[in-house]
Amino acid sequence: MKRLLFFLMITLAAGSVTAQPKKSRTQQGTIPTQQKQQQQNNTQGMTERMRIMYPTALDMPEDVVWRRDIYREINLEDEMNSGLYYPVEPIGKQMNLFTYIFKLALNGYIPVYEYNLDGNEVLEASAKVDIKTILDNYHIFYEEKNGKIQVENSDIPSSEVKAYYLKESAYYDQANSSFHIKPLALCPVMMREDDFGGDAMKLPLFWVKYSEVEPYLSRQSVMTSDKNNAATMTLDDYFTLNRYKGKIYKTTNMLGKTLVQIAGEDSTKLTAEQKRIEAELEAFRNNIFGDKAKRDSLDSIANNDPKQVKAAAKQKRQTRTKTAKAKSSSSSSSSSAAPRVSVRRERH
Repeated sequence: MKRLLFFLMITLAAGSVTAQPKKSRTQQGTIPTQQKQQQQNNTQGMTERMRIMYPTALDMPEDVVWRRDIYREINLEDEMNSGLYYPVEPIGKQMNLFTYIFKLALNGYIPVYEYNLDGNEVLEASAKVDIKTILDNYHIFYEEKNGKIQVENSDIPSSEVKAYYLKESAYYDQANSSFHIKPLALCPVMMREDDFGGDAMKLPLFWVKYSEVEPYLSRQSVMTSDKNNAATMTLDDYFTLNRYKGKIYKTTNMLGKTLVQIAGEDSTKLTAEQKRIEAELEAFRNNIFGDKAKRDSLDSIANNDPKQVKAAAKQKRQTRTKTAKAKSSSSSSSSSAAPRVSVRRERH
């Protein structure tokens, strides 16, 4: 009997052991598919640590009540934009904007998008272009080693990129009653001379979505003064604070025309059209909360000392009283100076 009970206990114990579920692949030390995919996503482009250390700015709200999209041409030969051009070749950790963007795209940290012939950007997955295609199309020398593309610093055509097309959006955010100008996209423009020594031809290379390159711009600085070499700021601050200077060449309109198509080849009309758009933007910014001149007068009254306000009001009343008395005295004197005419009735 004891042997039978002992045998039954061993059988039940064995059954309980075999009934236990197998350990998951996670418990056995194997990374599950979802976690592995997450790690692969993190290794491509920006890591989670970088996203935390360099968070991107908030996107523009979609429900704004007023917005205007502007396209500008940023000329790097202009003094205000020259910090984006130098140094032409990297010096230590210092490099110009195009070299920085080019290296980010070459190493797969940011995508680049095709530049369409109509100049309109399409910042979607369908418009992404392989960086190798860019290298082949514009004859940029590169080498492939172990399946990886390598481009020497001297072969990066940063000296030829002397302009940028920049799309920005000026908008009014009613949620916090503020006016903003936010960059949306950048396109480096290469100025390449032909073999016959003619004028340099503009070759737009590709579009870069600003929100995708913005976290990396926070890590690179740009010089902002020729007189003080210690005056620097990050590239992100440079664009966020709108320190760049560029002429408007297009606005988003229902006809999809550039200013040259609207104004024609007359440079005077083109300049006048550019100034008109700039004046409209400035007028909207200044008059969001009403007429600025009236606000200033009301603010000056509100900021005055109460005693001074009372004294000014008293003086104003006294002036009115004196004026009224002067008018009454002048009217009485004029009436007294006038000759009196009496008419006698004669009896007949």
